[in-house]
Amino acid sequence: MKIRRFFGKDMREALSQVKAELGSDAVIMSNRKVADGIELVAAYDKEPEAKLFTPKAAPQAAAKTPGQKAVPSLSEIIGDDGPDSLKALLEKQHGGKAQTTNTLQPDQPMSANAKHANEIASHLDFSEAFIDDIETQSPVEDSKNQHAFPEHQASSMGETPVSQSAELAQIKEELASLRDVLQYQVADLMEAKNKRQKPVHQYLVTRLTDMGLSSALATQLISYTPAHYNERDAWVYLLNLLANRINVTGNDILSSQGAVALVGPTGTGKTTTVAKLAARYAQKYGAESVAMITIDTYRIAAYEQLATYGKIIGCTVRKAQTSEELADLLFQLRHKRLVLIDTAGFSQRDSRLIKQIKQFDNGQMPKVKKYLVAQANTQYPALQRIIQAYDDIELSGCIFTKLDECYSLGEVLSAAVEYQLPVSYVTDGQKVPEDIKIAEAKSLVSAAAKLYKKYGLNHTSGNNAIKTA
Repeated sequence: MKIRRFFGKDMREALSQVKAELGSDAVIMSNRKVADGIELVAAYDKEPEAKLFTPKAAPQAAAKTPGQKAVPSLSEIIGDDGPDSLKALLEKQHGGKAQTTNTLQPDQPMSANAKHANEIASHLDFSEAFIDDIETQSPVEDSKNQHAFPEHQASSMGETPVSQSAELAQIKEELASLRDVLQYQVADLMEAKNKRQKPVHQYLVTRLTDMGLSSALATQLISYTPAHYNERDAWVYLLNLLANRINVTGNDILSSQGAVALVGPTGTGKTTTVAKLAARYAQKYGAESVAMITIDTYRIAAYEQLATYGKIIGCTVRKAQTSEELADLLFQLRHKRLVLIDTAGFSQRDSRLIKQIKQFDNGQMPKVKKYLVAQANTQYPALQRIIQAYDDIELSGCIFTKLDECYSLGEVLSAAVEYQLPVSYVTDGQKVPEDIKIAEAKSLVSAAAKLYKKYGLNHTSGNNAIKTA
């Protein structure tokens, strides 16, 4: 049994090709719609003796022996004016199969073609529902089911060798690689064009990115810069524009009442910042007006460290291990003007961070303001992941710590602008309560520019020679 495919603009043309190529003994196995017309899959037992088939030869090919009624051939099904409808074609073929089965006598030998036709037809469903479904089948479904043949047929076709699939995958990889290279070359050409047309703007974009700002923010800022500005005026304009984009909250924690929780990764200085805020609040309103609570049960001596600060300040310090205990302590300390909550530090990839965040979703928990504490010298991609880790909770602001350890401030400023995160306070040392300041946009931008001028410019850099062993 061999299988071949034929294509035609309609059913009549495709059937005529089958009849002309394979002769009258061919059996139609399946059909489907394609972009240019109809695709037929026909089976035949052996190579036809005559490749060119004329309508006059049809009676000879369909000749029957006396007393024997053979399986209807393709010529009988189609005829010179064969039906264009697949439903009519399948009904004729099915009718011929049933008639042959009923009239064929046991002592009459069945031809090889009839045996193959009956074998194939036994696997096909010629019910009305199946025929109607075939004619109304969409091209998308046909393309999905074009290989849905019985196993004995699919194994004989073998149209998709494994080697072809591997070669196709390799070609796709090479095309993807070429696309990346072309995109890089086009981007390089566009950058060179912009440098020729607006050399001052491109120079300032480079300075902004060297200062630590993201490329997207630097490009956005430079688009607002007037074209007639010289390099110095444009740089001052950009710094002022960046300062206007930074949202600061002012002295919101120390001038308000309620409960405030400081959250953030490990090692950002949350405990020290809580102590600084409590000391400042005690100086303004008295030690009895402020209290501190720690829910850090993971770090050794976390409560003892906060309790030591509490003794120095003279304020109340408590510890909570569960959300229920935290809610109960907040209720007990409701008479305090300000309650500062020190949380445990977790990495943004730590699953325990989600558990800690859910502690503030307790139905009995009063409203707690959350402030993110982040190191000012954190890498920009890490800052992005940290802020995204706290998407599920509403952040009232952020506190940038360890400004005294920074060599660049552009990264935190860029993250604050792009994620619309208000900046409340900055810290620049370990002294309690001296080393904490209210965040000011112009001061932050000025500090970033000074750090860039001192450490970022090429002429201020030290010896960049690579040390080798």
